[in-house]
Amino acid sequence: MRQLLQLATPPANPTTKMLLLDFASLALLVYPATFAAAVNASTNATQVVDLGYAKYKATLDPSTNVTNFLGIRFAAPPIGKLRFQAPKPPLVQQGIQLANVQPAGCPQANNGQLSTNPLPSVNKRQSQASNESIEDCLMLNVHVPGTISPGAKLPVIFFIHGGGYVAGTTTGSSGSDIIRDAGGGGLIGVESEYRLGIFGFLAGEEVKKHGALNTGLLDQNAALEWIQKYIHLFGGDPEQVTIWGQSAGAGSVLQHLVAHKGNTQPPLFQRAMTSSTFLPSQYNFDDPVPEFLYNETVRMAGCTDAPSTFDCLVALPAAQLEVINTEVNVNAFSGTYLLVPVVDGEFIQERPVVTMSNGKLNADTVLMVTNTNEGVSFVNANVTTELTLKQYVADLMPQFSEAQVNLMTSLYEKTGGTITDQAAMVMGESIFICPSYTLVSSFQGSAHKAMFAIPPATHAFDVQYYFGDTITAFNNPQFIASFRGVFISIIKSGSPNDHPLPDMITPEWPAYKSVGGRPGVEMLFNVTEDSQPDIRAITTNDEVFERCEVWKSLAADVPQ
Repeated sequence: MRQLLQLATPPANPTTKMLLLDFASLALLVYPATFAAAVNASTNATQVVDLGYAKYKATLDPSTNVTNFLGIRFAAPPIGKLRFQAPKPPLVQQGIQLANVQPAGCPQANNGQLSTNPLPSVNKRQSQASNESIEDCLMLNVHVPGTISPGAKLPVIFFIHGGGYVAGTTTGSSGSDIIRDAGGGGLIGVESEYRLGIFGFLAGEEVKKHGALNTGLLDQNAALEWIQKYIHLFGGDPEQVTIWGQSAGAGSVLQHLVAHKGNTQPPLFQRAMTSSTFLPSQYNFDDPVPEFLYNETVRMAGCTDAPSTFDCLVALPAAQLEVINTEVNVNAFSGTYLLVPVVDGEFIQERPVVTMSNGKLNADTVLMVTNTNEGVSFVNANVTTELTLKQYVADLMPQFSEAQVNLMTSLYEKTGGTITDQAAMVMGESIFICPSYTLVSSFQGSAHKAMFAIPPATHAFDVQYYFGDTITAFNNPQFIASFRGVFISIIKSGSPNDHPLPDMITPEWPAYKSVGGRPGVEMLFNVTEDSQPDIRAITTNDEVFERCEVWKSLAADVPQ
């Protein structure tokens, strides 16, 4: 059973959490000066929006000229008998709610820490539940440039945080980190919490029978439905919604793209952007791995002999379940995550690669960004010195046959370098890079692909270049404007070629087209040896693309 636990792989690391995107700041990047001039920061210091079920009062930050609504409930508290259930409509609240406090995150956990993966294990680390998160966490933030203008019909960006489906919050969207002035139209920024770990991704037949699967994804979906119903009250346009995520947030975007086999009705968004798309092994809900994780959770909770193991877990104190949540995750294979989305037969009806390969997705426009060295952050050199590359591949892909393990081992041994280098390539390409190429190669709409290569180009290293003033490597105004301007351009028009920021030097960006099994053209974001921006269209590396084609052929056994 040890093999069953080398399933999912990584998204977030501490850098990811530090670099959470600031969508209040993004709003400031694009609202025109005429709109800003109409706002008097000394008046209209607060505004109230009536949602029907509650009235929320926002605060206008005079230093940034952004109106912030923090902690709006978009669903009923998922506590008590609503634990492990699909999100329900928000409860009615009397009076005016002051929306000026950043909401607490949902219960958190960590990634796998062990060089091998028996669960339970004599090496098991004891962990405490986080005191910075609560189970009653289904809240969202809305950021509006200036004062609210219900008829403005501004485009909307909905951001989904990363963290491996076990960690992460909306913290970081204060609206005061950066003020940048660029004309061409404003936008509304929204980000939400969603259930994580055991609370959001516990699977198995019992969960299917008595509750709901993929509740973390359903929380995100409920937030998108909330946007469709209410965002016009804030000045947003429900017909101009872009979803964006990083790492597991990008993986979540992918799940929404393939939801209902790419035919969600009515549509909840029009455009999608992913930064380091995270697609670990995605099992059917009743496969041996999800069932094993459910049974382990039941055992750790002391619910094995209960008349209903599901009801016993529902009745468990949240603090106890949080500890179990962390225990399950830290005792996974090094750098991996266990509690991730599954194929549930309803929201996610088939493996994502199957839907992607058919080319029909829930968006008109897709932008996907990957870093050159995605896997480095998740491969522990101390672990790989104890393993051969073949052992590493076998641990990472437990459903592979010996022939498949040998095939992928041979493929990556040819790349040279150390075992750690090769393992990092296996991790990065199989989980982050290749799923992105599969999608953009098959998508029937407008798809664009970018490669971020500023050294060291590891997972999440690109995020600092989207927004913020703290650039740790190549701090070049033209490069920064060009990189972040692409995202703004997609949000505003659906094209990366509109150049909304004046310092942009990005050349014409063609859509990604893979013809006859050959790679398409993507945009490289790099730096030259003499420290100048190196932004140009390139054909995807043949060797990388060929390895990705092999991963695609094995997707049923990853499974993805």
